Amino acid sequence: MGVRTSPATEPGLMPLAGHLIEARTRLFRASIAVAVAVVAGYLFSDLILDVLRGPVVALAESRNATLNYGSVSGAFELKVKIALYAGLVLASPVWLYQLFAFFAPALTRREKRYTVGFVASAVPLFLAGCVAGFWLFPHVVELLAGFASTSDSTILEASYYFDFVMKLVLAVGVAFVLPVFVVLLNFMGVLPGISIVRGWRVVLVAIVLFCALATPAADVMSMFLLAVPMAALFAAAAGIALLHDRRAARRVAALAAGARASVTA
Repeated sequence: MGVRTSPATEPGLMPLAGHLIEARTRLFRASIAVAVAVVAGYLFSDLILDVLRGPVVALAESRNATLNYGSVSGAFELKVKIALYAGLVLASPVWLYQLFAFFAPALTRREKRYTVGFVASAVPLFLAGCVAGFWLFPHVVELLAGFASTSDSTILEASYYFDFVMKLVLAVGVAFVLPVFVVLLNFMGVLPGISIVRGWRVVLVAIVLFCALATPAADVMSMFLLAVPMAALFAAAAGIALLHDRRAARRVAALAAGARASVTA
């Protein structure tokens, strides 16, 4: 009678305790990286706050505009919040790698290739989108504050103002990553490339509307500087999806021709 081996003792398989130990190790490494990055973010929080305060200073030239702290600890809480956001961004290469390294053994070679390609393209695009968001947010503040009369005072709650800027920056960052998700859905067989191309009018109108709302109406150049890269990313995603579908169709045709040849032989 043969001895049956437990799945936990088969070569290449790790028991549950081993997975938990590895998860704890990688979580510890990621936490250390985030903690160090948060400290660095706190040291640079004054510089970041000066950048965020720029549009308010510009508004103060034409009206009474200032940042307001609603409590005694408001300034410190804002610096801590800035440090946390900055720390997560600065440490993102470390904790993203630890996350991928933990799940990588369970992925097939093809899934690893897709995952690496997705991360390698999504991270730079997201960072580029965040940079575009930082370039964009002064225009948005100027546009929204312009609805108030110059005789009115613009007193901005500092914490709310920071949350507003961060949401805008993240929204633009995600918008830059959306074409990567489109390509990923195509590679998974969910979204055909021809469907992406057919929807170009809707996508283009959505991009133009987003850029028109996010930039001042009089600043047409800023709108185009944001709309052109977003449209180019969508066009690149559509082109990659079409090439992938064409390759897939050729593989299917080759397999079908081989099957017919084997039947007739």
